[in-house]
Order: sequence, then C-alpha cells, then structure tokens
Amino acid sequence: MDLRQLEYFVTVADERHFTRAAERLFISQSGLSASIRALEKDLGATLFTRNTRRVELTEAGRALLDESRRTLASVEAARDAVAAVQGLRRGTLSVGTEQCLGAVDVPAELARFHAAHPGVELLVQQAGSAHLIEEVRLARLDLAFVAQPTQPDDGVTFIRLVSEPMVLICPPQHPLAERDVIDWLTLADAVFVDFHPDWGSRRVTDRGFAAAGLMRQVASEVNDVHTLLDLVDRGLGVAIVPGPIARKKTGKLATVALGPDAPTWDVAIAVPAGSMSLAATTFLAPIRGRFQA
Repeated sequence: MDLRQLEYFVTVADERHFTRAAERLFISQSGLSASIRALEKDLGATLFTRNTRRVELTEAGRALLDESRRTLASVEAARDAVAAVQGLRRGTLSVGTEQCLGAVDVPAELARFHAAHPGVELLVQQAGSAHLIEEVRLARLDLAFVAQPTQPDDGVTFIRLVSEPMVLICPPQHPLAERDVIDWLTLADAVFVDFHPDWGSRRVTDRGFAAAGLMRQVASEVNDVHTLLDLVDRGLGVAIVPGPIARKKTGKLATVALGPDAPTWDVAIAVPAGSMSLAATTFLAPIRGRFQA
C-alpha cells in the first residue's frame, strides 16, 4: 500500500465513478482500475461494488476511507511543516472563484502570491458558488471566493468581505427602465435571463422571489456573464444581478434598484472549518487584513 493508491482510492470514493475519478487524476481509467485492484489484493478485501453507472463503497471501503483521509491529511501537514521551515518554497494552493464576484481581484491576488512564492503550484477552478463550496468541504480546494449562502455549511467557514443589494438590468428602451425603484410584484410577468442554479447570483434571486411568494419565467439560462449581458442587451429578457456584473455594461443597459427588500450579494471566502494549509493562510493574510482592518 502506498500514498498514491490511497489518493486514487479516495478520489474514486468521492466521485463514485471510475471515469470521472480518472479524469480528475489525469490518468487512464485502466491504470486507475489496476491500482485499485492492487490495493484490494494487498488488503485482502473488496473496497467497491461496481455496476455500469456508479460504484459504491463496501463496508471495508467505508472503514478505509476515513483512515485514508486522515493519512493523506497528515502527509499534507508534514509537507506544510517542512514548507514553513523552508519559507514556503514548495507546495500547492488550490483556489476556486465564481465569475465577476467583485470585491476582490482574484487574478491579481494570485499573481501577487505567485511572485512572492514561485515554487508553490497554483491550481484555479472557476465554477458556481454551490459547487465551489462543496469542493472546499471535500478538501478538493484550499479556499474559494463565493457568494455566501444563507444557511451554514458543515465543514466550511465563511469569511465575509462585502455586501451590496442586487439590481435589475434591462435595455434602456424597456418599460421597466423608466423606473427608479421596482417592486417584486411588477417583475412577476417579466421574462428573465439568468445563470445556472449552481451560481450564487441565481440562488440569491431565486430566494428573493420565493420570499415574495412569486414565480418567474427564466427563458434563458447561461453559464457566462458576458453571454447574460448580451442577451439582456438584445432584449431577450431582464436580469437581476450583483452590482459588479451590472457595472460591466455601464451606459448600455439601464440599472433599476429593487427597493429596501432587495436581496443582497454577499461575497465571502469559503475555507475549511478546521485548519488551513500554510499556503492558504499565507495567501489570505493580506486579503483579510484589508477587509477586516
């Protein structure tokens, strides 16, 4: 049994699928399967039950999973201890971010860290906040810049950075563009462009309509800020978005306030509820200093 086998085992256990696990690990599926079979032979136990759609842990696999996570965490802690002595000369920092969050210029922060610690490998993932939070919870990401959810998440701590109200955007010729403030009931019959439900902005908007007891029509669902803005600009719907997204089309689209009950866009950093790696702590120190001073 070696550490690579344990890493492969944990990845398959997380994904419940050999193909997806192989893609995450950047190895062939046959190589991954061979490694798991060798581990099972070494332990004298079957770790997974396999079918055509997914794999499930056996009782022996569940017992090994907790110990494997602890072993890999201990190895990472040992690496951090050595890195601390060496002045963070090596290691890995994995960072997630949702698109156009505002508050923090994530590429600039990554560049700052890389200039100070060029030996640390940077891994960056862009996705919706819900997915990124889950990645932090599963220790696949060291930290993530996200839209903070309203409910706490076991295993994840949120460091709030900024909060601002969401706004409506629409073409200047749209009837709603003439208003200074708009209420939820007026929006009940509007056609919307919005993000995939995994995105933080979409979840905030959905909660706002649910709180008002209203349904809405989302005609276009996208996974890119610029596509959303272009669809709104061409009159294919209106959108409720955070300020940083609305400000990207200043002068081209009208921005309308949602009133005192507008949902807020709360930007936060998601970190593990336990200890953070030395690289993550070092990366976050100046950011936390600016926002928590």
